[in-house]
Amino acid sequence: MSNGRNKISALLIVFNEEDNITEVLDNLSFADEIIVVDSFSTDNTVALVKKIPKVTLLQRTFKNYTDQKQFALEQANNKWVLFLDADERMPQALKTEILEVVNAEEATASAYYFLRTFMFKEEVLRFSGWQTDKNYRLFKRDRVRFLEDRIVHETLIVDGPSETLKNKLIHYSYKNYKDYRSKMIKYGKMKAQEEFEKGNRAYWYHFLFRPFYKFCNHYFLRLGILDGKKGMIICYLNALGVWSRYTELKKLAQGNTA
Repeated sequence: MSNGRNKISALLIVFNEEDNITEVLDNLSFADEIIVVDSFSTDNTVALVKKIPKVTLLQRTFKNYTDQKQFALEQANNKWVLFLDADERMPQALKTEILEVVNAEEATASAYYFLRTFMFKEEVLRFSGWQTDKNYRLFKRDRVRFLEDRIVHETLIVDGPSETLKNKLIHYSYKNYKDYRSKMIKYGKMKAQEEFEKGNRAYWYHFLFRPFYKFCNHYFLRLGILDGKKGMIICYLNALGVWSRYTELKKLAQGNTA
């Protein structure tokens, strides 16, 4: 438990995370409140969550990431909110830094970015576009909201200054090829829905140039080539996600005119 005067609400949105849920909840055990919003998982996730008395479990139909995260944010009861994904872990040094920030005497920022170390299975991916990866993970509940028109790769609107913590979050995103491939295709399709609702459409040059640029940018310009085979795989699958976005966008347009 946090011994400082300011308490922390830790939030998770999950679906079929039985491989991660116990470990991530243990990782969050220093928070004063833990809320899990589950999208009616079909695996053992819910049963595992229920084994931990401290955790509040809520189940809600998933519409999109922004909608689900905004709902979770509204359930928090404390001034400070710590929002993690199920495949993220905080080293002890980061936990200590979080507690120092939320209980600092001097004025603090409204929101804090966490730099992330991307793990390829059990090995660190040092380049491939991930070397500067960061996301908002800690913020004051009443100073933020999620931008409504983003349904994937959600955007946090912050009222006030932002800062970046020194210690890095560990991101275990790549479990295996099949899992990461499906994740990239899923994100691509959700991004297509977002683009479609904005009136954007897919043209032939999108299929040719956008995935090619994504691969080359991450593999050559952002040094994925230095990650060896791991870099080649990640850069290819990220480009596949872009290709799937425009494939889905084309299908949505065809369905709309049928």
